[in-house]
Amino acid sequence: MANNPQRMPRRKSLLLKILIGFVLGVIFGFIVGPMVSTTPALKDYVMPFIDLVGKIFLRLLTMLIVPLVFASLVAGAASVGDVRKLGRIGVKTLALYLITTAVAIVLGLACGNLFQPGVGMNIPGDLSASAREAKPIADVLLDIFPTNPIASMTNANMLQIILFALFFGVACIMAGERGKKISDFFEDISEVMYKVVHIVMSFAPYGVFALIAVTAAKFGVAILAPFAKVIGAVYIGCIVHAVLIYSLMVMMFSRRSPLWFFKGIREAAITAFVTRSSSGSLPVTLSNVRENFGVSEGVSAFVLPLGATVNMDGTALYQGVCALFVAQAFNIPLTLDMQIGIVATATLASIGTAGVPGAGLIMLTMVLTSVGLPIEGIALVAGIDVILDAARTCLNVVGDTAVCAVVASTEGEELTK
Repeated sequence: MANNPQRMPRRKSLLLKILIGFVLGVIFGFIVGPMVSTTPALKDYVMPFIDLVGKIFLRLLTMLIVPLVFASLVAGAASVGDVRKLGRIGVKTLALYLITTAVAIVLGLACGNLFQPGVGMNIPGDLSASAREAKPIADVLLDIFPTNPIASMTNANMLQIILFALFFGVACIMAGERGKKISDFFEDISEVMYKVVHIVMSFAPYGVFALIAVTAAKFGVAILAPFAKVIGAVYIGCIVHAVLIYSLMVMMFSRRSPLWFFKGIREAAITAFVTRSSSGSLPVTLSNVRENFGVSEGVSAFVLPLGATVNMDGTALYQGVCALFVAQAFNIPLTLDMQIGIVATATLASIGTAGVPGAGLIMLTMVLTSVGLPIEGIALVAGIDVILDAARTCLNVVGDTAVCAVVASTEGEELTK
């Protein structure tokens, strides 16, 4: 990085443009939202066009995921050069993900007990909700193993892609010189894909503006008032978790300041907040960790794709808050045993929760069912889920980067200053 003095000014310029796009999108959406239904030009032309721009940006990000993850993970696994080291990295990564997820749920329950978001709620008598049934744990584990890797890539099944790429990368190590030729080929592909990421991110300010403008116009300020306490509990919990838990991890293991950490992942965090997709943010997350932290491809290509699939700290924290919110709204007391059950269930359920917008509602179904809370409670949070989803996805991605930095440091990598 030192031999490219132009890189940082360009990155700062892009981040500033993204922030401007975000702020303008919020302002535009809140102002225009109330006028959409009564103004044909806005309803039929302006908002559909803005919505189209946002969807195109999301598709461009999604376009990158499978080729970038597969090529990076094959090259990264092969670059480790030692199957035992790769296994060690895997154990560390999974352990950290599970621990931070459990901590996040406990923090969510603490916020729920502190803010009492559901106390005094007037629930309509005809409240109803439809939710997808959560998969049994056995099916989640079975779904990790692909029957057709090409089909897995076509369907963007990230866990199956990760597993096959790891097998492929390990096989490259075992194949010796011939395997080295294959891994070098995938290394070249991954480098080209990072350039494609930079091209796509040049459109980010416009995509961010469009996505946040449509959301703000659709839901407006009015939706925030009745659920201010549950929104506040989730957002405060996410901020506390990021500032305390992740900062402490980075300080202890990586010997870097929280300011260094948060500055390094700004673009990834903003992208996650706006797109509400851990998987969709993955190309930006990989780029930030490699370029700003100096993490090797061997670590980042394994830790981050896995995290985008199984590490759901923000979603887990949301489960804790929302479970208490539903219980309080229905005047159902949650005992300590029931709250411990929420921690266990949500931690395991996070493994099978897809890193896509709205997946937290599916996970909430399992959590509510596990402690006997009414499934109709999902309808209470469904209306504000888009607002909660932004915060929890942002925390998910920030957690992925923190674990990545910690694993890299424990593997003896020297991170940039």
